[in-house]
Amino acid sequence: MKKYKRPLVIGFTGGSGSGKTSLVRELTACFNDQVSVLSQDNYYKPRELQEIDSKGFRNFDLPFSIDSLKMAEDLRLLSEGNVLLLDEYNFNNANAGKKKIEILPASIVLVEGLFVLGEPAIASQLDVKVYVHAKDNLKIIRRIRRDQMERNYPIEDVLYRYENHVYPTFEKYIKPFRDNADIVINNNRNFDVGLSILKGFLKSHLAERNKST
Repeated sequence: MKKYKRPLVIGFTGGSGSGKTSLVRELTACFNDQVSVLSQDNYYKPRELQEIDSKGFRNFDLPFSIDSLKMAEDLRLLSEGNVLLLDEYNFNNANAGKKKIEILPASIVLVEGLFVLGEPAIASQLDVKVYVHAKDNLKIIRRIRRDQMERNYPIEDVLYRYENHVYPTFEKYIKPFRDNADIVINNNRNFDVGLSILKGFLKSHLAERNKST
């Protein structure tokens, strides 16, 4: 009986709108079932537990908003070869039914989210830490496009949240961990170069892994 071999675990972080989720999607498309993705988005605490600011807005952009300990435990289980069954987060869309997500173990696990480098229980399980960088003006433009087109949020709501929730959180809880990253990918125009480097690294890792099995 073959002993289960722990996967390579890579963490991706960066500010909202930096492009980390798009980068992870590109890598997933390249490597298919050789890759599993664990997204922080699926670990938001219930709406009623989210902090409310002085204007009455719930702040979903704080580390407290995420059940990071549950995510860390699930990452451990996935790394040990277990299958995960999660509730898909619906971004506060009351009309969207809850969907179950099945995450299968794979040779490579990509862990993506705002706070994956800042939560010790998660960061300690990462073999490689990737920080995706983009200029602040580009991030807010991308955030507006995403929240208006994909989530149907009013522009005033998006701008308020960016100024009062997103940006302060980035400065305090995300940006300081850039120095902890093994790889920093600039995504001001595109992340093609960084993507190419990561693809080469993963191909090399999989080749070496297959040799030793």
